[in-house]
Amino acid sequence: MKLSVIVPAYNEVETLPSLIHAVRACGLPNLEIVVVDDASSDGTSALLKGELASQIDTVVFHETNQGKGAALRSGVEIARGTHVIFQDADLEYDPKEYAVLIEKLEESGADAVYGSRFLGRGLSEVSPFWHRMVNGFLTLASNLFTGYRITDMETCFKLFPAEFLKSLEFEESQFGIEPELTAKAAMAGLTIVDVPISYKQRNFNEGKKIRPKDGVRALYVIVKYGIKGI
Repeated sequence: MKLSVIVPAYNEVETLPSLIHAVRACGLPNLEIVVVDDASSDGTSALLKGELASQIDTVVFHETNQGKGAALRSGVEIARGTHVIFQDADLEYDPKEYAVLIEKLEESGADAVYGSRFLGRGLSEVSPFWHRMVNGFLTLASNLFTGYRITDMETCFKLFPAEFLKSLEFEESQFGIEPELTAKAAMAGLTIVDVPISYKQRNFNEGKKIRPKDGVRALYVIVKYGIKGI
């Protein structure tokens, strides 16, 4: 397996150096890092062209801000690995746990693996009550349409075969990409399992970008593809 790590980055100058270092230090020998700078305005672009350039295999620069889904699409197009995992540019998810997802993929025989922030953990251990409830509701709605039994549809940590991702036409440019990918995996007949991961949530003051409107959009996407799949 060659793993391509796709990192969508928008104004992440404070965390990106630590994140890239953590990815390089994750312990996997055959790994490619692809960073997509989604028209950052805080110095992220300068970092990618300067001190981080030697640590990253490929960087894509968007001229205008397009959203997470568009950034993932750009990354998938040029990824050269056999498998792809998505990694947010902040420090909420730990790159050392890529091995956990790969191990689960190999032992289960599934096509894809999701890293679940909620599996086997208490509510207060992971996130505020509202965050867990919204994610739980969206995951339940997604499962009802897809037939999956995953516990965290909105997780960043999604490990897919590159061939599957490259076959898709990404329609959602923002955070609606999460339910879109899950729905299209179900429509393609892929099996998905999930595995517990650690999670260190950041708040809006620390740069978290998802907003309530994104939850509404996610529900729309779930229903849209759910109806298509019926």
